Amino acid sequence: MSLSIYNTLSNQKEKFTPINENEVKMYVCGPTVYNFLHIGNFRGAIFFNLVRNWLEHLGHKVTYVYNYTDVDDKIIKKANEENVDSLVISERYIEEFEKDFNRLNLKKHEYNPKVTEYISDIIQFVDDLVQSKKAYVIDGEVFFEIKTFPTYGKLSGKNLDDLVAGQRVDVDTRKKNPADFVLWKPSKEGEPRWDSPWGKGRPGWHIECSAMIQKILGDTIDIHGGGIDLIFPHHENEIAQGEGRTGKCYCNTWMHNDFLNLNDEKMSKSLGNTVTARAFMDKYHPEILKYLMLSHHYRALFNLNEEKINQCISGLARIYSSLKDAQGFIADNSLMGDEDNHSFNDLLIKHDSKIIESMNDDFNTVEVMASIFEVIRSYNALDLKKKKNTRFSKNTSKVFVEWISKYGQMMSLFQEVPEIFLNQLDDMLIKLQNIDVDLVEELMEKRKEARENKDYEKSDEIRDELGKMGINVNDGIIGRGWEIKK
Repeated sequence: MSLSIYNTLSNQKEKFTPINENEVKMYVCGPTVYNFLHIGNFRGAIFFNLVRNWLEHLGHKVTYVYNYTDVDDKIIKKANEENVDSLVISERYIEEFEKDFNRLNLKKHEYNPKVTEYISDIIQFVDDLVQSKKAYVIDGEVFFEIKTFPTYGKLSGKNLDDLVAGQRVDVDTRKKNPADFVLWKPSKEGEPRWDSPWGKGRPGWHIECSAMIQKILGDTIDIHGGGIDLIFPHHENEIAQGEGRTGKCYCNTWMHNDFLNLNDEKMSKSLGNTVTARAFMDKYHPEILKYLMLSHHYRALFNLNEEKINQCISGLARIYSSLKDAQGFIADNSLMGDEDNHSFNDLLIKHDSKIIESMNDDFNTVEVMASIFEVIRSYNALDLKKKKNTRFSKNTSKVFVEWISKYGQMMSLFQEVPEIFLNQLDDMLIKLQNIDVDLVEELMEKRKEARENKDYEKSDEIRDELGKMGINVNDGIIGRGWEIKK
């Protein structure tokens, strides 16, 4: 089955065929660097990392460009508030973003261009549009003329007449058409500025991405990604100016990830309900954030709440517990069996086919997770703890770990050391649930004494008491002998 991707431009799934065989040129709109990014901003970073990894798995060489917008009104506003140069703000938050990105262990992009590094290319781009009569200049400000691009609205489905009718306030009467958008504008006092044929100024937002794309990747790219909020006007305007400049298709496949809500409300700074990715990872764990994003289809809106987070914790605990057991069997030199479990191996082959089908069907990660948990269930059902000396426990565990690792690498998940990660989950839950560790240890000691005295009724009473506190007792397990229920 070949890869099929939902293309926002056609509003349907299409067979993906790169411009050049086995090469993919991919651009995803990165952050505007004026503050810490919230968890919704990271949905695209996490998902498109998976897209690139899957394309490489299919044998494509991917050139992935993920930009930094370091010239923007929000950056300028913050710089003026702090009385520093805008580059101080942008460099600070690029550094902070990269700290968060690195904590997620996502693969680095081939290019992370900054707008300020491409000003000369932006000026040339704008000048080309002016020279070809696709743009016009008024008082040092350059506007793209919408009527020169008859297919404007083809990405968003918006009608130009409706757009014009909707322009009720703050219409710049100098423009030929209220929907004409800015390519270059004069800088005000306290704003960054560059020399240009139209005077000292700075680029408009939309032109920045188009200039970086065409400079780095060429006139036409294979995939352009971003959040659904960028479809209009940003990506619509990118198409207009990009194709207006070259006369060629700007991008063949447009991919957009949906939002996530927080406790049934849209997450936004205006509502004051944003959660930064850093705060989330500090409170929980980077692995939980990645798992959360990839357990939902990228085009589906989903609601984040404590129940969802607890489901993620339970799912990850189940996977890592199985990996911990399997790695224990692999390392156990007393196990001599080296035969294959053909039934289990056949199951893995079956789910290989299912995962390939799911990923090739517009990156259906929900179905991928379902296959992973079916394999986990089947491995656990072998009950190798009770059958440690079975002739195929070692080999079965090896192929199981390798299989989980293969798809884990693709999703940038399940790469943690199981024992360490499970301990981190326990420490996290102890803190979140305000569990009194000293009391737990005291009860565990009393239970140990009861068992030594063969007072099994008392032992069971203490186990039940611990259970009500959210503690599972693990008899015979090396370590503290208890864990948090997950």
